[in-house]
Amino acid sequence: MSLLRVLGRPMLASMFLTGGLSSVRAPEDVAPVAEPVVQPVTERVSALPDRTEQVVRLSGAVQVVAGLMLATGRMPRPAALAIAATLVPTTLAAHRFWEAEDPSERAEQRIHFFKNMSMLGGLLIAADDTGARPSLLWRGTHAARGLRHDAGLVRRSVRATARPAAAAGWVRAKLPV
Repeated sequence: MSLLRVLGRPMLASMFLTGGLSSVRAPEDVAPVAEPVVQPVTERVSALPDRTEQVVRLSGAVQVVAGLMLATGRMPRPAALAIAATLVPTTLAAHRFWEAEDPSERAEQRIHFFKNMSMLGGLLIAADDTGARPSLLWRGTHAARGLRHDAGLVRRSVRATARPAAAAGWVRAKLPV
């Protein structure tokens, strides 16, 4: 594994570990800000809890677990996708710069919004990073191509030997016993 991955993954995960722990420990601090985003989502997704504090705590737990997985390199691609899935509603709830009245508050929220968008981009890159190993899709496609090639060889081999065998059988049938 490259040094960049060894250093970069824990650095990327650190923000989600600290933020996730904060959300797990004190969801009531974040719940009022998250309410406008959480309620429409919980109405559409029945698997989520009804209370905003529980959804915030669940999101924080996902960030902590996936952050640890990303930092340690254990299934980093699904971990990055899981964090990315929690980052979108978090960003939409916490950094609504378009609603801020005060220009300095608007500028600060815009900075945080685009910081989160940058982290989302990093997570998407991490989710696509195969660690210099071929992806599952490539390996499956390559294996299927190899099987088709082998099947073609077998087919040609059978055809090449079937005609002489059939001819030999025909000759043998004509010979007196």
